[in-house]
Amino acid sequence: MTTRRSPRSEARRNGRTMSVLASRVLDPQRVESLDDYVAAGGGAGLEAARRLGPNATIEEIEASGLRGRGGAGFPTGVKWRTVATNASATAATTIIVNGAEGEPGSFKDRTLLVRNPYRVLEGALIAAGAVGADHIMVAVKESFAEPIARLRKAFDAVRAAGWADGIDLDLVGGPGEYLFGEETALLEVTQGRPPFPRVAPPFRHGADEVGDGARSAADVELAGDDTTDAPPTLANNVETLANVPGILANGAMWFREVGTAESPGTMVCTVSGWTRQAGVGEVPMGTPLRAVIDEIGGGATSGAELTAVLSGVSHPFLPASALDTRLTFEDLDAAGGGLGAGGFIVFDNTVDLVAVAQGVAQFLAVESCGQCTPCKQDGAAIAELLGRFCASDATDHDVDELANRIETVADEARCFLAHQQQRVARSLLALFPEALAAHLSTAPDRADPVTPVLIAPLIRLDGGVAEVDESQRTKQPDWTHDDIDSGTAPAERLTS
Repeated sequence: MTTRRSPRSEARRNGRTMSVLASRVLDPQRVESLDDYVAAGGGAGLEAARRLGPNATIEEIEASGLRGRGGAGFPTGVKWRTVATNASATAATTIIVNGAEGEPGSFKDRTLLVRNPYRVLEGALIAAGAVGADHIMVAVKESFAEPIARLRKAFDAVRAAGWADGIDLDLVGGPGEYLFGEETALLEVTQGRPPFPRVAPPFRHGADEVGDGARSAADVELAGDDTTDAPPTLANNVETLANVPGILANGAMWFREVGTAESPGTMVCTVSGWTRQAGVGEVPMGTPLRAVIDEIGGGATSGAELTAVLSGVSHPFLPASALDTRLTFEDLDAAGGGLGAGGFIVFDNTVDLVAVAQGVAQFLAVESCGQCTPCKQDGAAIAELLGRFCASDATDHDVDELANRIETVADEARCFLAHQQQRVARSLLALFPEALAAHLSTAPDRADPVTPVLIAPLIRLDGGVAEVDESQRTKQPDWTHDDIDSGTAPAERLTS
C-alpha cells in the first residue's frame, strides 16, 4: 500500500500545466481561531441566511443543486425542505452533523474538522435557522481525538461570539462500528442505544422522542405514520454542511460555476491504496477520476499499472478502463462504479483482486449488526467462500454457491450494507472472472494462494502514508475481540 510521497502531478490543458485542486471548503492550512475565520470572510453566510429568512435560505440551497457528500448524493435542499415541512407542533427540530466517517478509504471529514471546524459549524447554524432547530449535535467516533479537541474549542468560540444564541451545541462520541455512520443508526446512538439501523426514515423519528411511539431499532413500529408528534431531525454530512456558508455568502450560481449541471460544486476526495502517496484534496466535480488519483495520490507506484478502484466498500469495482470517467454521481454510476464519499482505494497489477474482494466481504460480514439474518449469515458465507478462492482450494460448486449467496444476502435488508456485499462481489464475478477461475483447485495453471487484503477504516493519514485500523483483523462477527466468536449477532447480544 501507500508508503511514500511523490511530487504533485498535474493536468495539462491547452499546453499549460494546471493543478486540478480547488480550495472552497478544504482550507490549505488549519484555521486556528474563529477570529481568523471571520477575518477571511467567515460568518458572511450566516449573516446572509438570517437576512433572507428560512424559506429563502432553503430556496438558495435548492437552487445550488448541492448534493449530500456523505455517500448517497441526495439533494440537500430537498432534505431541508422535507424536514421543515414535517416540523413538530410539540418540539423543535434537531440538526445532526454526521462525522462518524467509518467508510474504508475515507479521511476527508476528519481533515475538514481539523482544518476548519468553524466552517462546518457555520453551515450547521445556517441549517438550524432554515428548519427551525434549537439543537445541534456533532456526532463523531469517540476515538477521533484531534477532531474532538478542535470541535470543543470551536464550540466555545461560537458560543462566546453569540453565533449560537438560543441553540444548544453538543458533541456525541460514538462507537467504532461501521454502522455508526448509517443515518438511522446514528440517531440510535444519540439516544444511548447501539448503532442498529432503524426501519423509520429519520425525518419522522429523530434525535428526540415524544411519547412511546419510538422504541428500539429492532421495533418495526418505528416506521410510524405521518401523524407522529416526534420532532424531525436533519442529518447532514460534515462536507455537505461545509459547503453551505459559501452558497449563502456568494449565491447558488457561484456554487454552480464549477462542476456539472447534475453534480455542481467540488468534492473532497481521499486517495489511498497502491499509489505513490495517500492524501486528501478538493477537486471540481467533473474532473476525470484518473486526474484525481494522479493529483492526490501521485499515480501508480513505479513500474505498476492500475487495475481497479473501489469507492470505499459501498460501490462495485471500477476497472482501469473506466478511470477517465468524470468525477460526478451520474457519470460514475453510469460507468458501473459510484462516487460515494469520495474515498478511493486504488489497486495495481501486483494485487490479487480476489484477495481484495474477500477483504471487503469480511469487513462487511463482521460489521453487519444481524438484525437482518440474510445480511449476517449470507455475508459471512460470501467471505468464507472467497477465502477458499484465496487459498486456491475452491471448486466449481463454490462458484455456484457464491453466486447464490450474492443473490440472497440483501433479502429484507433494512439498510444498505447487504447491498454493498452484493455490489462488490457481483462486480468481481462480472469484471474479473479470470481472477476467480485462476484459484480453482482444478485450474490448469492454478494461482498461488494469496492472503486476503485487510479492508478497514483509516485511522491516520500523515506524510503521505495512510494507516488502516489493524484491530479490524481480530474483530469478531459479534463485535467483540474475543478469541472465539460467540455466534450471537450484535443486535441480539447488545439488546438482550
